[in-house]
Amino acid sequence: MSSQNVRERTEEIERQILSDRAVRSAESKGREREEEPDPLRTAFQRDRDRILHSKAFRRLKHKTQVFMAPEGDHYRVRLTHTLEVSQIARTVARALRLNEDLTEAIALGHDLGHTPFGHLGETAITPFLDRPFKHNEQSLRIVDHLENDGRGLNLTWEVRDGIVNHTWSMLVPATLEAQVARFADRLAYVNHDVDDAVRAGILTPGDLPADAVRLLGATHGERINTLVADLVTQSDGAEEIHLSDGVLEALSRLRDFLFERVYLRPEAAAEQKKAVELVRALFRYYLDHPDQIPAEYRGAPGDLPTRVADHIAGMTDRYALRVYEQLFLPQGWLL
Repeated sequence: MSSQNVRERTEEIERQILSDRAVRSAESKGREREEEPDPLRTAFQRDRDRILHSKAFRRLKHKTQVFMAPEGDHYRVRLTHTLEVSQIARTVARALRLNEDLTEAIALGHDLGHTPFGHLGETAITPFLDRPFKHNEQSLRIVDHLENDGRGLNLTWEVRDGIVNHTWSMLVPATLEAQVARFADRLAYVNHDVDDAVRAGILTPGDLPADAVRLLGATHGERINTLVADLVTQSDGAEEIHLSDGVLEALSRLRDFLFERVYLRPEAAAEQKKAVELVRALFRYYLDHPDQIPAEYRGAPGDLPTRVADHIAGMTDRYALRVYEQLFLPQGWLL
């Protein structure tokens, strides 16, 4: 068998086994810059691999999910969150006979644009721009313009649509695979943020809303199983991916509880303010010293504040802290 036939065989298998509602790799709307097909991998497999090998993906291992600079080894960071989203998304896609490679590529790329210090970084950057800073739009900007020395990753239209529309404030994504990734993101973070909050001593299992626990389950594993099973059951043969009304309400109840007791808890306000002020101090510095923005960002499309946002959003937590120390603290204090 020639190497060229490997991809063609995979595409033929997709035509035979995937649901009529799935996106076949051979039927992709394509890339902005046309490329020769890969002899081994389908278009969506190539996208997945490009994301996986990108610099932005590697930086996720040192970016906050919820808890800033956690001392324990078992708290989620942005990278482990992404992997959990990918696992849930692939499970659902396979059960529904959707394109697993497309779903996985979207899941792996959805959070590339997150700032250091989680969503606090978005809050810090927004006042410097003429628009709200949104991590999903930054994720798309990364794969379109910032990676690969400014050439971007040249991903397929379907993956790009799934990345930019994975947040619930955006339009419903165009493909069922992207809708699966969108749900997987919410299922993952609601459940693992509960798990991490309990591990940190912020919550106890008994604090969780009793009505949500009764329906979804008392443990992390039980809740994930309930949600994934319901998502598959409700979405099988449906026009859109969705949960049943009761399960969706329970998930929303748990998410609202997290905002109240974890994300916006008063005890964290002082440290959160420090993170916001740190990011804003860095932003002001680079606005005044544009020559110190790395070359890979200076050539990107957009005005100066946009390029500064590119640079700062790409920082990991620890790199942002290190740069702040170098710029604003007397070096003798660091000895």
